[in-house]
Amino acid sequence: MRLFIAIRFSDEILDFLEAAQDEMKRAGIRGRYAPRENLHLTLAFIGEYDDVEAVREAMSKAVSGSFELRISGTGSFGSILWAGFEKSEKLVKLVKGLRHFLAESSVPFDRKRFSPHITLVRDAGVPRDLEFGRDFMKGSGPVTVDRISLMRSDRGKKGMVYTEIASAELDA
Repeated sequence: MRLFIAIRFSDEILDFLEAAQDEMKRAGIRGRYAPRENLHLTLAFIGEYDDVEAVREAMSKAVSGSFELRISGTGSFGSILWAGFEKSEKLVKLVKGLRHFLAESSVPFDRKRFSPHITLVRDAGVPRDLEFGRDFMKGSGPVTVDRISLMRSDRGKKGMVYTEIASAELDA
């Protein structure tokens, strides 16, 4: 199974992200837009791994308290356009804890530097005259993070399909 640990979002935040994507389309940005059901914040990418119980255990050890995030700005990794977040010490602490307990349990994961983002568009083509990031993410309310999800990634006919297979509640 191809696995990752993520924060999934409420319908309100998903509505906001879809509205931002619609504005990007109106601004002339072309590409493969991430479908609503795939919008998430990856905390740890595990990859091909079958011991779900080891991952679930690491998740349960890493959880601390619930917290809020705020979506802020946009950026790109090559041809991938994303929404970013304001700095959050609680998010950094959660990710460090997850990585620590995954390593302690010998669960493999991608050790690249954590860069919190939500992928919005892949293979993006941005018009030359567009000042990217201008107003696409303004007006988002806080994102309450009260659980994390273990997700399975499968290739479907129209792209990747993400399925939650376990979750861990963050205590208040």
